[in-house]
This record gives sequence, structure tokens and C-alpha cells, in this order.
Amino acid sequence: MSSSKHGAEWSTGLCDCFSDVSLCCLTTFCPCITFGRNSSIISKGSLSFCESCLLYVLVHHVLGLFPSVLCGCFYRRKMREEFGLKQSPCNEFCVHCFCHYCALCQEYRELRNQGFDMKLGWDENVERRQKSDRGITMAPETEGGMKR
Repeated sequence: MSSSKHGAEWSTGLCDCFSDVSLCCLTTFCPCITFGRNSSIISKGSLSFCESCLLYVLVHHVLGLFPSVLCGCFYRRKMREEFGLKQSPCNEFCVHCFCHYCALCQEYRELRNQGFDMKLGWDENVERRQKSDRGITMAPETEGGMKR
């Protein structure tokens, strides 16, 4: 999907962090995990969760906040263009510069609301969608071994 001139609204607001308290806490204490999950989906698997997580740790904790803001801007713009979202409430740089963790949370919620299981990563999400498109359901897991 390409971006239209006006774009669609985000499914949640930038400051709706407390709508998902567990995500808010995760991002506050381990932003690399939220960034890793987001960017592995946004990059369509070109970076794995582990690679994205490591990238964030290196950039954010070694080089400082500004380079991580630039990484956040890059992925937010890419995501916004992919889903045709408005540049809201302001441009990517301002959002990530002044509300970096809130932006990570908003992007995570948007991807989840777009139907992605954020804990799976790109490849598993694609596989799951292909199976559901073909009407294939997964068999329930059973305990191993024979029982009488």
C-alpha cells in the first residue's frame, strides 16, 4: 500500500502508552526488544529480531540517543508509507526526538492492530497468513507418548 496525500489515521494515539501497560513497561526498561520486534516486521524480515535488537543496543547505548532517534525515524517513515498513515502528530524526527519511547509503543500497537503477532517475527507472520488464506488450520498440540 502506498501513502496517499492525506493518509489514514493511526489506530492509537502517540500518548496512548498506558492502554497497554505491559508494553509500556517493556519499552521503558528494554526498548531494544520493542524496537527489535517493530523493525523486524517493518523491514519485512531483512533484519531478524536479534539483529534489530543488537542494532538498537549498539546505537542507543554506545553511540547515544541521537543515532537511535535517526533509526526510529527511518523505520517510522517506512512503516507510515507502507500502511498509508498520516505524519502525525508531527514529522518522524520530532516524534522520535521528543517522544522516542512513546513512538516505539505506538508503532508496536499499530503493527499489532494491522494483524501482526509481534512476538513471531516477519517469516512466521507471513507463514501464518498464508496458511489462513489457504484455510489450513494448525492441529492442536498433544502430549507425547502413548497412554491407555
